[in-house]
Amino acid sequence: MMKFVLASNNKKKIKELRTILSKLLPDCEVLSLGDIGFTGDIEENGATFEENSVIKASVPAKLGYIGVADDSGLCVDALDGAPGIHSARYSGGGDNENIEKLLCELKDVPDEKRTAKFVCVMSAVFPDGKIITARGEAHGVILRECRGEDGFGYDPLFYSDDLKKTFAEAEPDEKNGVSHRGRALSDFCGKLKGVLC
Repeated sequence: MMKFVLASNNKKKIKELRTILSKLLPDCEVLSLGDIGFTGDIEENGATFEENSVIKASVPAKLGYIGVADDSGLCVDALDGAPGIHSARYSGGGDNENIEKLLCELKDVPDEKRTAKFVCVMSAVFPDGKIITARGEAHGVILRECRGEDGFGYDPLFYSDDLKKTFAEAEPDEKNGVSHRGRALSDFCGKLKGVLC
């Protein structure tokens, strides 16, 4: 069985990625950094989602595993693409503080100008240095208040064009079918199969 190591410590993200990967690549085992005993920090100092994704996936690869990582974020048109690659660290606090800051930044922006997209770039880095990347996007608008209890990050504010509800109001399978991460993973797994077969 092929083993992949997800270069993340975000438990909700790991759960989501494991669920999607196990459906797309059923003959694989998905491990976390904790499963392989890695406890250090990974400095995400890239300028793009692609660069940060490869930086993270390179860590397990240097330890002899196939490293898999995503870098994702919310890009709001009225904020010139912010928070973008800084989405998780936007406020310096957690999810609630990030949401508060986003709502504050958009308070004077009319509803029709609150368009946004979630972006996800998935990367696999192999121990021999080979790299595979794939990108997925999900489009929608930023609401003025949170809706829904599921999801994480900005999900309660992101009203999906595809689902006609927020990601936090969607069932996991619904969200995964149209999300930036689900789309990136679908393309990613196709590319990965091409390399592995």
